[in-house]
Amino acid sequence: MRWFSMILIIVMIACQSTEENPAAKGFDAAGSDPQAVAIADTVMKYLGGRKNWDDVRYISWDFFGRRLHVWDKHSGNIRIEEGGNVTLMNIHSKRGRVWQGGEEMTEADSLGKLLERGYRVWINDSYWLLMPYKLKDSGVTLKYLGERVLENGNPADVLQLTFENVGVTPQNKYDVFVNKKTHHVEQWSYYAQYDDPEPRFTTPWSNWQLYGKIWLSNDRGERSLSQLAVFDKLPASIFESPAVIDLSTY
Repeated sequence: MRWFSMILIIVMIACQSTEENPAAKGFDAAGSDPQAVAIADTVMKYLGGRKNWDDVRYISWDFFGRRLHVWDKHSGNIRIEEGGNVTLMNIHSKRGRVWQGGEEMTEADSLGKLLERGYRVWINDSYWLLMPYKLKDSGVTLKYLGERVLENGNPADVLQLTFENVGVTPQNKYDVFVNKKTHHVEQWSYYAQYDDPEPRFTTPWSNWQLYGKIWLSNDRGERSLSQLAVFDKLPASIFESPAVIDLSTY
């Protein structure tokens, strides 16, 4: 009877965790390992919790000095600045406007290609910042690979992420290393093809800091994300006009 009670408690805790961090529609729950899913839920908890993540309105970051992003998480509107070029679009509708060197691109074919590039750039760049929040996204399958030691010597649980019919590179695979003490992602390995025997690269996820009510990491080893910020309010003009912006004033 005591063993039955213990099993019941474990099941109840697992169910409660899943309810607090529901998977996106299309997440491969049937093909995922329960232990991997439970770890993903714990990761979300220590990132600040699902509610705080859902409540975030605006996030900005600079992708390795190449591009500045501003994202309205609730509407899907984004602003991408790259050199003298500005893309204003919505990631859901993929509609928007593009300026290159101050001149708006209006020819339909060229605009369509530039907006598609903007979408692909945003998918890539946002994953480098927000991957730990996306462990239970649509199309994801999670597997538990066991315990390993991080390059910094810390013990970690390792999750494997594969994808089906989602994103712009569904053939990719990631091994995600979760620190067993902090429950933060502290390292990942990237495989260009899911059946590659060795990763293309492995980088740290370090320098975790609190931004508003959520945790973000900017250190990827040899490169860093900069201008990280979380905002409750930003003017609509940021997503409507290519005029120069100064996020430090908000």
